[in-house]
Amino acid sequence: MRTTEFGDDKDRVVIKSDGNAAYIAGDLAYYLDKRKRGFDLCIYMLGADHHGYIARLKAAAAALGDDPDTVEVLIGQMVNLVRDGQPVRMSKRAGTVITLDDLVEAIGVDAARYSLIRSSVDTPIDIDLALWSSASNENPVYYVQYAHARLSALSRNAVDLGVTTDTAHLDLLTHEKEGVLIRNLGEFPRVLKAAAALREPHRVCRYLEDLAGDYHRFYDACRVLPQGDEEPGELNSARLALCEATRQVIANGLAILGVTAPERM
Repeated sequence: MRTTEFGDDKDRVVIKSDGNAAYIAGDLAYYLDKRKRGFDLCIYMLGADHHGYIARLKAAAAALGDDPDTVEVLIGQMVNLVRDGQPVRMSKRAGTVITLDDLVEAIGVDAARYSLIRSSVDTPIDIDLALWSSASNENPVYYVQYAHARLSALSRNAVDLGVTTDTAHLDLLTHEKEGVLIRNLGEFPRVLKAAAALREPHRVCRYLEDLAGDYHRFYDACRVLPQGDEEPGELNSARLALCEATRQVIANGLAILGVTAPERM
């Protein structure tokens, strides 16, 4: 493929003299398959040692008659695994290579996904296997999922107590912690827009963690449901509406990340 005519530093062999496909052939097939399926933008996620691939992939797109700007390349950094406080050394020769399947088996699908997208692509990632498999607030994905489970339990209890949001008067939400939570909920669309435009899904992770923290602090300071013989009041309804909004935003954010939002934990 004469990619030098489109800005590459040399032409690229696609099929070698022995009939086998060259390394770039798979990338070209992937690009053509995406284009055939109707996508107008192809985003590659490559390792830190693949900077040289950016020009050749864009040139290949141009050689195929497309705008090279329809190819976008993100360069990620190294992923390091930590077990028992020590880095896990990987070696092909020693047979100690750890695959993504191994990571999923060790910490689960949700934690694996969340741990890999929680940091910016230009930042090395350290995955502590003990931390990410723990049921503690130090585990970021557990912290967010626990907030959703806690909110879901509150919704179930509200049904049993006869508290609804049908007549919620949100102007009753004047507590400082309520205001903080409301303002953060309002940031969700902006965070999503920035995460998509900048190709930075970690913004969604950090936002959800902040939101979960705001909710836990609100819950500790503001009683949502009536206790004992108390009758449900307007403030209960207003606070329940705020909790329902928080639960929905957390569920939406986790769904965007491909992470489950458990109702019980």
